[in-house]
Amino acid sequence: MRAVVQDRYGGPEVLRVEDVPVPSPAAGQVLVRVAATALNLSDWECLTGSPLYARIGGLRAPARPTLGSDIAGVVESVGEGVTRFRPGDRVFGDNLALKGGFAELALAPESALAPLPQGLGFVEASTIPQAGAIALQGMARVRPGARVLINGAGGGSGTFAIQLAKQRGAHVTAVDHASKLDHMRSLGADEVIDYEREDFTRGQPNDLVLDLFAHRSVFAYRRSVTRGGTYRCVGGSVGTLLRVLTAGSVLGLATGRSLGVLVVKEGPEHFLPLADLVTAGDVRVHVDRTFTLDEVPEALAHVGAGRALGKVVVTP
Repeated sequence: MRAVVQDRYGGPEVLRVEDVPVPSPAAGQVLVRVAATALNLSDWECLTGSPLYARIGGLRAPARPTLGSDIAGVVESVGEGVTRFRPGDRVFGDNLALKGGFAELALAPESALAPLPQGLGFVEASTIPQAGAIALQGMARVRPGARVLINGAGGGSGTFAIQLAKQRGAHVTAVDHASKLDHMRSLGADEVIDYEREDFTRGQPNDLVLDLFAHRSVFAYRRSVTRGGTYRCVGGSVGTLLRVLTAGSVLGLATGRSLGVLVVKEGPEHFLPLADLVTAGDVRVHVDRTFTLDEVPEALAHVGAGRALGKVVVTP
């Protein structure tokens, strides 16, 4: 089978397409013929090995030679003990543990997969697992009338989060690159901010801030939320995350705010509610571009540059 592989950390130039052996599913595993794999910022981080947490399990060289975790496709075969799926089933899920989605076939734990809902296509389904889980958990406590700010709102998680917050009756401020402002408005954002022109932490405080690209000081984040409000970041530099976890927690307690890192729970139960909203037409999926296996380096460069509007998908 064809797969995109890497044997060292670096930019898109370290990737190559090779013919590799077809893997056999072990006990509890499912072999999926991949129809679509959505890219996440985590794929770019694992390609480059930065931030440092992207090297967990492979400090000097990638632990997994083939990236791609958000997969959708058809079950090819199953390993011993698999009871929920059989060959021919349409499935999707976040295969973060094994990755391998930038290939014609990928192994995944049975527990990571869910049946594809009726009426949901492979491309759309692949955009949901990781980004959907982040958006659902990030917006879980939004109440009607709350002021919500989403930094990085033009990407996959952010576009879902805008729509979820609006469904809950919130006033939403969306922050991203200028090229994404109109699209964020179209999803329901009440206010939009171009991060190159304005520092959102110096504007009106919010009841909830979901920060998908944390890189400021904990004092800036403190002033971005109201007293009694919540700031949660997902991703960012190791230094920023550590400061939010340590100094941020103390500063938050001292000033009546909750500052912390959103620890995202994985698994079908955490993304299927969003899939239901998509199939019902209550949440829109926006696919920026689709790429082939041979174009994976270009796709990753596009995501790494931060210019993807919504999701980018590879279709083997």
